[in-house]
Amino acid sequence: MAHPAEPFESVAPGGPAVRGLLSRPGRAGGDGLVLTHGAGSSCRAPLLAALAARLADEGLTVLACDLPFRQARPVGPPARGAAATDRAGLRRAVEALRRLVPGRILLGGHSYGGRQASMLAAEDAAVADALLLLSYPLHPPRRPPETRTAHFPSLRTPALFVHGTADPFGSIPELEQARALIAARTDLVAVDGAGHDLFHARRPGLRGAALVDRIVPALLAFARA
Repeated sequence: MAHPAEPFESVAPGGPAVRGLLSRPGRAGGDGLVLTHGAGSSCRAPLLAALAARLADEGLTVLACDLPFRQARPVGPPARGAAATDRAGLRRAVEALRRLVPGRILLGGHSYGGRQASMLAAEDAAVADALLLLSYPLHPPRRPPETRTAHFPSLRTPALFVHGTADPFGSIPELEQARALIAARTDLVAVDGAGHDLFHARRPGLRGAALVDRIVPALLAFARA
């Protein structure tokens, strides 16, 4: 049985602090996951909390972290120009988790957080062994030409996408086209009827706990392939 999530903080000179919640597995060792949130959320998002708890039960150490923009203010989206600092924060979170686990490091996030994780991996393929991209924001709603995939051809890190069939930030066919731009191995968990939020803690079926039960084995199998 995994331990309850505990507050985590790592502050070092010369870069963003790492703050969030750490979920430790019941047994020592193994792999780790750095997981972060979307533009309107935080490390306490219900989807992140549910995934962290379930993955810790499976033996992973999970660090759900607040991006630097969320550390700077408790509500609101990231400011223009914040992305580079947010990616630096993700890199610091990976470094902090590497000091706790001996195995592979996975990196992921929901929406904006997943986009920044993928951009960091495109800049440095060594930062993580695999990516978990939840509701990747392919483009703003109703503006398909404004794609957010320019870095996809530079990705060399395997990436598992989890995406709702009713997500206004990108359809499943659009996501399939985007996956074709990535040279690394990719896979997709499509969630029927889900929008961009993907998860509802109190709803039955694949909008709640059953969705987590579907994502976790898919991620574990994907990371080990």
